[in-house]
Amino acid sequence: MEEMAERVCIVCSQVKKEGITIVSQFVCEDCESEIVHTNAEDAKYRFFIHQLKQIVMPNKV
Repeated sequence: MEEMAERVCIVCSQVKKEGITIVSQFVCEDCESEIVHTNAEDAKYRFFIHQLKQIVMPNKV
């Protein structure tokens, strides 16, 4: 079985082994799950959007 490398999540900034890569940015599975289950009216939603902008504009955030 192939061992997964540890990477830094762009949402929580923690080093994790499991998650997804979107373009070239890593999102850990804990943050991915929280993002998917967060309602658009929740205060955390704006935080997630801000963090995920790094995927589209890595030099602008």
